[in-house]
Amino acid sequence: MRYVLKLAYDGTLYGGWQTQKNSITVQQKVEEGLELLTGKQIRVTASGRTDAGVHALGQIACFNADITIPPDRVADALNAYLPPDIRAMASAEPPENFDPVRSAKRKTYCYRLYFSRMQNPLKDRYSVWIKKPLNFEKLRYCGTLFQGEHDFKAYCASGSSAQTTVREVYSVQTDLKNSSDGQNVEIRVCGNGFLYNMVRTMVGTMLYFSAGSLSETDVKNSLLSGNRELVGKTMPPRGLMLESVDYGFKLF
Repeated sequence: MRYVLKLAYDGTLYGGWQTQKNSITVQQKVEEGLELLTGKQIRVTASGRTDAGVHALGQIACFNADITIPPDRVADALNAYLPPDIRAMASAEPPENFDPVRSAKRKTYCYRLYFSRMQNPLKDRYSVWIKKPLNFEKLRYCGTLFQGEHDFKAYCASGSSAQTTVREVYSVQTDLKNSSDGQNVEIRVCGNGFLYNMVRTMVGTMLYFSAGSLSETDVKNSLLSGNRELVGKTMPPRGLMLESVDYGFKLF
């Protein structure tokens, strides 16, 4: 029988989603948990990889298993065998021919920043501190320049195995919340797919633009030319979270 999971995890201690030789990963821990639950080695396939240090609220993963646990109770059963920084939030039986990668219609990532005079250790696990004052309107405007179908070659880190660097970004929503100790910013990017480090480099470019280090022409030309010298730095992974994966229908 085939099962689908909705997973949430704190990626701080992991080398990303995908199993690898030299670091502990989220996939490894989920598969170890399933082996303890079922007594069998089980392979899990996710909607996509998240990099080392990146978090997830709505990672979708599938596996096949011959078990008697009802699909909607698998999440509860599996959580007994997962570390506390990884949790199955829901489980179900997916539709026939469902594939967590190919069936996905859109993904949404959220990057969190906070702007304040002093660094706050209680925020640093899930957001990135920026000391310099923020021009929020310029930050928001730069985000709109990424909307639409573009070649994001300049925003892709070397080593990517992607066959094409063309992606469509449906929306970039930038929200500001003022607090007593500064400003909290959430940047949500929704698209049909993302390249290795793409969102983190987009956010770095937005920050450079808001600070005046890059012009609107620079940003537009980066999408036309693929010139990496026209983009900002790749931001740290801890600020990034895979928020949701949309398949065009309700899974849970």
